[in-house]
Amino acid sequence: MRIVTGMAKGTRLKAARRPGVRPTTSRVRGAIFSILPARVILDARVLDLFAGSGALGIEALSRGAQWADFVERDPRGARLIRENLQAAGLAQQSHVYCATAQKALGFLPGPYRLVLLDPPYEDTGAPAILQRIASGNLLAEGAIVVLEHAWRNGAPAAPPGLVLAQTRRYGDTAVSLYHRRENTAPDAGDTPAP
Repeated sequence: MRIVTGMAKGTRLKAARRPGVRPTTSRVRGAIFSILPARVILDARVLDLFAGSGALGIEALSRGAQWADFVERDPRGARLIRENLQAAGLAQQSHVYCATAQKALGFLPGPYRLVLLDPPYEDTGAPAILQRIASGNLLAEGAIVVLEHAWRNGAPAAPPGLVLAQTRRYGDTAVSLYHRRENTAPDAGDTPAP
């Protein structure tokens, strides 16, 4: 598994070898980043939740993100992410948290312009995670949340605060993009009379 493009292009990443871990393929990683507008990545603060090997967050850093926080609950996985960051020369632009996604959402600093979610396909907690992300202060203005999931499961409905913009299929894998719903002030004509 290698970084697809950017300053760390070609860097070989180690992948975790344990049950339930399914690294994002280079094809899907390339597709995710080709869909995303450059403004979302450049100089952005990024969150890689359910980070696994850290490939998604490292790809974002390689493409110009300023900072990435990685969350991985398995201590061996967290160690592997640190090794991959060192190999890519990106350790100084990141922090790795060894915690569950639910716990991390309670203390992560944010705000993030890009959130990358790649939970295990059999994990049914994605809707709750999306809701926590949308309801807190984790998303910057114009933020995008990317969820990788099994195509057969469909995209979770967007919680209040997010809009499901698109879902694309890559074999058994689907990638859904959620945009932060921006609060807009009502027009003067929409204000009820006193």
